[in-house]
Amino acid sequence: MALKLRKNRSEDLEPLCPLGECMQLIGGLWTPNIIWHLSGGPRRFSELRRDIPDVSAKMLTTRLREMEQAGVIDRLVVPSSPPSVEYRLTDLGQELMPAIKAIVSVGKRLKLRAGAVLAAAPFG
Repeated sequence: MALKLRKNRSEDLEPLCPLGECMQLIGGLWTPNIIWHLSGGPRRFSELRRDIPDVSAKMLTTRLREMEQAGVIDRLVVPSSPPSVEYRLTDLGQELMPAIKAIVSVGKRLKLRAGAVLAAAPFG
């Protein structure tokens, strides 16, 4: 006997799925890390490289450009000698912080759970 197909009770998404649009952005490698570090205030490229030591310069440049194009960060050329560039979150970028914090919170709990499961596993 076939199971009865249940009605999906979640809200309909808009035709240009906003969930997918947002996940495409924050799902990019290193993007959540960049948002996290910019949440503390403007950072220069070299400071972000120090904040995220495993990211390559090329990847960081790519992500920063994508985020700037999406309107999540602003790039500001500071008139100094030599000139420097600072990146900061826009208002739209700041709106992502509750989601990033929630992901970090769940990630911590997942790590604790995985550690507890690993500790309880028999060795042999």
